[in-house]
Amino acid sequence: MEVVVFDGDAVRTNLSADLGFSREHRHANALRVAAAAREVVERGAMAVCALVSPYRESRTQAREVIGLERFLEVFVDTPIEVCEARDVKGMYRRARAGKLEHFTGVSDPYEAPLDPDVRVVGSGIPGEAILPIMGAISRRNCDG
Repeated sequence: MEVVVFDGDAVRTNLSADLGFSREHRHANALRVAAAAREVVERGAMAVCALVSPYRESRTQAREVIGLERFLEVFVDTPIEVCEARDVKGMYRRARAGKLEHFTGVSDPYEAPLDPDVRVVGSGIPGEAILPIMGAISRRNCDG
């Protein structure tokens, strides 16, 4: 099966370069990615959308756009301290210094999923998360 990855940084550079990081712009970004992902899955491929989507409403609407039976919400539950320790770009440091507005987890909220399809503890070894995600994909493909 062909897999198309929508990387959050690449999406922001190309598909959503006109958007900022306000709640409204983040919502618009999530829906743009959902619409692009829908096109991918309608052609028989798998879309992996690897982006920060901090608001439940945006994720709910993205699920509706893509299709309830085709959407798998993965919550990589990582403590903010771990995110900051892994921050190679220095974005958390800049956000804490007040140099970045609307930064998720610092100056903007993150609304954790209430019932994600997959929950992975993100404080473990990077890369370990793939196993439960692949298991959920396999179960979804077998069930549907």
